[in-house]
Amino acid sequence: MSFGIVLVFIVILFLIVTLYTEILVPSVSFLIAVTVLTVGGIIEPKQALSGFANDQLAVIVMLLVLSGVVRRSAMVEHLFNRLFYKSQSPNSFMAKMMACVSVSSAFFNNTPLVAMMMPYVYDWCKKKKIAPSRMLIPLSYAAILGGCCTLIGTSTNLIVNGMAIESGLESLKIFDFVYVGVPMLVVGVGFLLLFGKTLLPERTDVKDTYVEMSRKYLVETAIKPESRLIGKSIVEAELRNLEGVFLVEIIRNNQLITPVPPNEKLEKGDSLIFSGVTSAISEITKPEMGLSLPKACEIPHAERRIAEVVISQNSRLIGQKIQDSDFRGQYDASILAVHRNRENLSGKIGEIEIKAGDVLLVLAGSDFYKRVEGIQPFYFISKEQSPRYVSTWKMLLVVLGLILGIILHAIGVFSLFNSLLILVGLVLIMGIMPVSEIRKEMDFNLIILLALGLAFGKAMIESGAADYIADLLLKVAVPLGNVGIIGGLFLITNLLSSYITNKAAVAIVFPVSIAMAQSLDHNVTPYILVVCFGASASFITPIGYQTNLMVYGPGGYSFKDFFLIGFPLTLLYMVVCVVVLTLMYN
Repeated sequence: MSFGIVLVFIVILFLIVTLYTEILVPSVSFLIAVTVLTVGGIIEPKQALSGFANDQLAVIVMLLVLSGVVRRSAMVEHLFNRLFYKSQSPNSFMAKMMACVSVSSAFFNNTPLVAMMMPYVYDWCKKKKIAPSRMLIPLSYAAILGGCCTLIGTSTNLIVNGMAIESGLESLKIFDFVYVGVPMLVVGVGFLLLFGKTLLPERTDVKDTYVEMSRKYLVETAIKPESRLIGKSIVEAELRNLEGVFLVEIIRNNQLITPVPPNEKLEKGDSLIFSGVTSAISEITKPEMGLSLPKACEIPHAERRIAEVVISQNSRLIGQKIQDSDFRGQYDASILAVHRNRENLSGKIGEIEIKAGDVLLVLAGSDFYKRVEGIQPFYFISKEQSPRYVSTWKMLLVVLGLILGIILHAIGVFSLFNSLLILVGLVLIMGIMPVSEIRKEMDFNLIILLALGLAFGKAMIESGAADYIADLLLKVAVPLGNVGIIGGLFLITNLLSSYITNKAAVAIVFPVSIAMAQSLDHNVTPYILVVCFGASASFITPIGYQTNLMVYGPGGYSFKDFFLIGFPLTLLYMVVCVVVLTLMYN
């Protein structure tokens, strides 16, 4: 093996370890990887940066913007209400929900789609007294199944297409995916309707548990007339550095102060409400504190004021301790509890390091929903926020424009890039969405990750590592025929996607897949498509796909829950994919 191949293998190992263990966020892992490959002379600086100029990356960004327009429309909310709230049985609701989501996700980015749908699914379940865990995995899987049906259904499909174009291959057509995607969509929805009741768990809702148990978590105490805390700010009184408990709010003259600013001055008779574990109450019962004996209490109107949010995969909050995140200052809300892996994390709230998929129970202040409107760090689980609406006719203009662009691209009249560019230009010119709102739709971590993934794929080819791996795999797969080769590529891509994200999986496997096709002198199209399907059809873990991670915490799921229902669905997908691609391109 040459130096270049060895270096690429070391970088691949680095990516697998850091992405699986979550030591670094994916964009940082890829930045380090591409830096090493550039400094090592495997790729030129121009090649390292070329991904940022890839038109498929621009298509992804424009689709995110257009998805944001649809998400802010009053028409969408009205449509959801008509479709879902008349459903009486769980199977009827699941069927309608999955049909609606899967069709929509074939043309709109599935991450904002699931973010938009999650509150409706959650609220319907609450009204029907059904555990949300019975519906949230089907929501995520429907978005994945639908996204696999078209080129623009997932960012993964588009980025693989970008890699193909960078390699000098012909671009995939928008409906090349339907021959596998549509049959599998029917099979997948049928599987979930038939076996979902048996395989999906029934978990207690996080918010309900907290509200019901609030008397165990919350205590109230008052400042005595002789207390040394009178006249001091929260910081000066050291009330932000308590072990195991934290100050949630102050009641003063029947007025609530929440979240409590660090410079708020304490006054005689203030009632202080603390949240935390009962074993830590001794922190506020010390005589020198000058506080009355704590008593159990409930937050006034707690159910209405507590909001649930789930941390997104590319959130800037990931890796930060709560006390360092300035959550109260930025969002006007206090974090009451953090739910992870089906349990509330104990200990000092401020010391908890935030991770992707965490569910935060927050006590919302008066400006909370206004401040978080349209932001990327987290998604809402319950439907309490009041979004800024885009008018119905403007939303219809965007949808019809997208449909027209897809048709023109499908018949070869106009490129999708040009169609979307014109459409985004109209969005700006007509004021459908201001520039400030468009910036909120930009997922810069995703953009960086995708661009650097393209550069990594280039390094795999330039170093000879792709050919080296392809030769090794061919020795095993060729005796098994086309079925073995296509099935093996699907399996490798899917396993990598399930544990180190699909963007990393395609960056590693795509160059190998193309090298195998060229070595065998086969049509490259099925080798490109199988990488797309293997990476996008990620059902067996919550970390493999963004929408799985979004529902992971809110549903109170475990890894086992995803594997139990996702493994048979993945096997079905592999069988359909291998059979269709082998028959079509043999």
